[in-house]
Amino acid sequence: MKIFFNTKAATALCAAMLAAGAFSSCQTDKLSPVPVTLFSDKVVFDTPARVELQANGMYSYVKVGTFLGGRFQIFNDIRAEDFLNRASNLVTGTAVWNHTLTETSQNDVINTWGAGYAAINQINVFLAGLDANASKFVAPIFPADYAAKVKNYRGEAQLLRALCYYSLSQLYARPYADGAGSKPGLPLRLRGEVDDTGNNLARSSVAEVYTQILADLDAAETNLPLTNGSATLNVTRAHRNTAIALKTRVYLSMGRYADVIREANKLVPATAPFAAPTGVANALNASVAAVFALPQETTESIFSAPFTTSDAPGTQNQLAYYFLPPGAANGGNGEYGLNTAAGGILASSAFAATDARRTNFVQVVGGESFLKKYPNGTNNAGAAYTDKAPIIRYAEVMLNLAEARVRSTNSVDAQALLLLNAVRTRSNPAGAYATFASASAMLDALLLERRIEFLGEGLRNIDLMRQLAPIPGKGSVSAVNPTDVLYVWPIPSSELSTNKAMTRN
Repeated sequence: MKIFFNTKAATALCAAMLAAGAFSSCQTDKLSPVPVTLFSDKVVFDTPARVELQANGMYSYVKVGTFLGGRFQIFNDIRAEDFLNRASNLVTGTAVWNHTLTETSQNDVINTWGAGYAAINQINVFLAGLDANASKFVAPIFPADYAAKVKNYRGEAQLLRALCYYSLSQLYARPYADGAGSKPGLPLRLRGEVDDTGNNLARSSVAEVYTQILADLDAAETNLPLTNGSATLNVTRAHRNTAIALKTRVYLSMGRYADVIREANKLVPATAPFAAPTGVANALNASVAAVFALPQETTESIFSAPFTTSDAPGTQNQLAYYFLPPGAANGGNGEYGLNTAAGGILASSAFAATDARRTNFVQVVGGESFLKKYPNGTNNAGAAYTDKAPIIRYAEVMLNLAEARVRSTNSVDAQALLLLNAVRTRSNPAGAYATFASASAMLDALLLERRIEFLGEGLRNIDLMRQLAPIPGKGSVSAVNPTDVLYVWPIPSSELSTNKAMTRN
């Protein structure tokens, strides 16, 4: 793990910046080694406001543009077959798209790893700070019921750490399905590191990493609040349903379908209307277009990374920059267009011309098709690049449950059909499936629906790899088989040079 100049000092400076109103992605590698304004690590837990700033800092690290604020979602889509590279720009993922990454690829392999582990370390420092300063959390400075708030903070940290480890595992480790988690995973760093003494740490197995992810999510479910009290906070900060929803994704990646069903049943009723019965009223929204219209805070969005014009994802990280068509009138840079050839999702007969996801989210410019799911580019005065980066939606939980029911019973499951049709007919009322000839045919329809529904949200590569399916080719780029070394990303040279216990992929 790359160690920056001083994590505690970085934490303190982030808090100082946040206190000044700069809720930005505070990155330690961009801080001055001799900051002018600085809270000592001895006092950053001395008041409720300062503790809150530390919690905000965790989210700020997780949502940086080089990680879950944009590029993680982009990389997981452009690896697969539905997008074509137009710019040939290594900074914006060309080597990800054409599978030519190396250990020294700075803009993707090195930066994503560094951002993920910087977030994990910030979370670990925060958790250690909660423990070390527990005796301070008493009246008169802290409210009498502050123990409940500390419990919530702990749950947020646990959820974010689980999310970071799960996300990194999707790129840098073999899928769980390959050897039931027996292959090398990631170094499990579970304590805050403030110097380089902990650099040398061997990789845990994939199964061990997933065990830690689930332990964190189970604890988070217990520790998180049922609701955060406002539409904005219920989308941008973790609550109990966030932990449950993420568990359905993790268990699906592990092929533990009974566990997917158990967790999803907490949020998804057996019949319509589909809405969580407790906690935040997460539900399938009536309009998919409304889900992605500013402020992108419908109850369907369970967890998203927020941005403002003064707190943007950063240059060449923005979702709209990559996917919107180029030109001042269109607002984007057109880095990637949609693949209209055979094999691309636009060529599928299941994606009807009248489907709301097509009429609202696909824009044709100069004969090329582009994704406009993230509409707030430079042409949106006052809101350029302020689209929230989606992390998980209620529609995914529904389709996770549907797939798990079909796979666990190997049958055309009635509830699964209801769930699939609910997501599908929201956007394509005429497209309901009556039934399927086999469980296999139903799974094909479910996986195709996921490609349509979550286009540009970063799930395509995850869906392929959890099945140990080839990454399809596109344009001049050949398919990548599961046995190919290119199937997962290389371990970055930055980690190999500083962690002597690390091994290559």
